[in-house]
Amino acid sequence: MTRDRRTLPVPEGLAGMRADAGIARLLGISRTQAAELCAAGDVLLDNAEVGKSDRLVEGGWLDVTLPEAEAPLTPREELVEGMDVLYSDSDIIAINKPVGVAAHPTVGWDGPTVVGGLAAAGFRISTSGPPERKGIVQRLDVGTSGVMVVAASERAYSVLKQAFRDRTVTKTYHALVQGHPDPFTGTIDAPIGRHPSAGWRFAVTSEGKHAVTHYETIEAFPEATLLKVRLETGRTHQIRVHMSAIHHPCCGDPMYGSDPELSEKLGLIRQWLHATTLGFHHPADGHYMEINAPYPADLQHALEVLRA
Repeated sequence: MTRDRRTLPVPEGLAGMRADAGIARLLGISRTQAAELCAAGDVLLDNAEVGKSDRLVEGGWLDVTLPEAEAPLTPREELVEGMDVLYSDSDIIAINKPVGVAAHPTVGWDGPTVVGGLAAAGFRISTSGPPERKGIVQRLDVGTSGVMVVAASERAYSVLKQAFRDRTVTKTYHALVQGHPDPFTGTIDAPIGRHPSAGWRFAVTSEGKHAVTHYETIEAFPEATLLKVRLETGRTHQIRVHMSAIHHPCCGDPMYGSDPELSEKLGLIRQWLHATTLGFHHPADGHYMEINAPYPADLQHALEVLRA
């Protein structure tokens, strides 16, 4: 199969930008993918190989060779233990996603998925969307539990995707963070992007995407604080990154700086972060509804340890 080759000039708006960031924006691929292309020698600028941190020059000619397209991923149909259906009708299915479950198949993930679990349970899912993400209108990280809605009909897929894009869906999380945020109620407005030295992590960075997190204190303990968090945007790892940036990482989250001794005391082997509520207008008749997901046992246990 012939690899896809793109030849195009560097537009004015990308002049001076890092090659990986500029190519990602220009071609609609991830920054990680763009960096990998640079490392493989598949990116030329005026016939010279480009490193990922080299700067783009206005008017220069980029020659990018993209890898062959891979076959679409298909979900493995298997029942998912602990994935409770909170609500369902002919348009939507709302579930309480357990930790350790991905929303849909991805490269390198062999574990259970929401779409595979619903299919195994006999639910019809919308056929809209990319092959491996049919019906998926939102995602939760593998390590985050809580309420998640999936489109069962094509109408619901279209309406809900637009609602998430327009930010008319209310997304509320509870997070147990270390220490005591000051102020107790506040807003974090800081752009999030790939970590400059660890691409598998995210960080507050000037080159990142706009991200806004609102939080308020529910309950304070000597070592930690339980927060109600509302997301205005939906960036990858947003709550984890923002709380870490103000030096109050989620308990049980070593990737973003949690205290391992406190995690052990609370019995946590993952971040204490749970999507508690989704509020949205039903795609069929527009009536407003809220769906709530109770805490799983491990998160409830951590609170009981603190309260004791």
